[in-house]
Amino acid sequence: MSDDATRVQEFFTARAADWDVRFPDDGPAYASAVAALGLRPGDRVLDAGCGTGRALAPLRAAVGPSGAVLGADLTPAMLERAVRAGRDAEGRLLLTDVARLPLRAGVLDAVFGAGLISHLPQPSENLRELARVVRPGGLLALFHPIGRAALAARHGRALTPDDLRAEPNLRPLLDAAGWRLISYVDEDERFLALAAREFEEAAA
Repeated sequence: MSDDATRVQEFFTARAADWDVRFPDDGPAYASAVAALGLRPGDRVLDAGCGTGRALAPLRAAVGPSGAVLGADLTPAMLERAVRAGRDAEGRLLLTDVARLPLRAGVLDAVFGAGLISHLPQPSENLRELARVVRPGGLLALFHPIGRAALAARHGRALTPDDLRAEPNLRPLLDAAGWRLISYVDEDERFLALAAREFEEAAA
């Protein structure tokens, strides 16, 4: 395991036990963000960095019983909390690094990532891996239940120009990884960037 992955595990392991208690009112924001993906019955979707699985229920509701819901996370303690909460009934949980997903290319219709991008050790490469497993035209939702300014205030810091979630930084990052930013919202009550998987260029 890389040093970056170890740090992510340590960070979330220390917070897993009371994660849902600390953020009890995020459910409607998650449901709204999932709705923005426009999933249809039968679709296949991954919750990348699913944590305790708070997005799994709205994802399952969107794709229905004929769809497939996967939740991938690097931290065993977070997945254990998801199981304790019964959220494994909504989708299959995978203990895996989103930088190396055990999935075939183009198998998914969408990826949902809540609070994901700030924990990616190599954002460009990691977003490219997410693009690999999504069909051309499929969607990526990068979400946080509060916006950049509100999150910075919560942590007692100021916004900085190098914030990956700032649109001038995020758009070229997504472009380089095979995504096209199609919608961007950064308000106090939520952050939501939607991107579409680019179609492969036709062979010359």
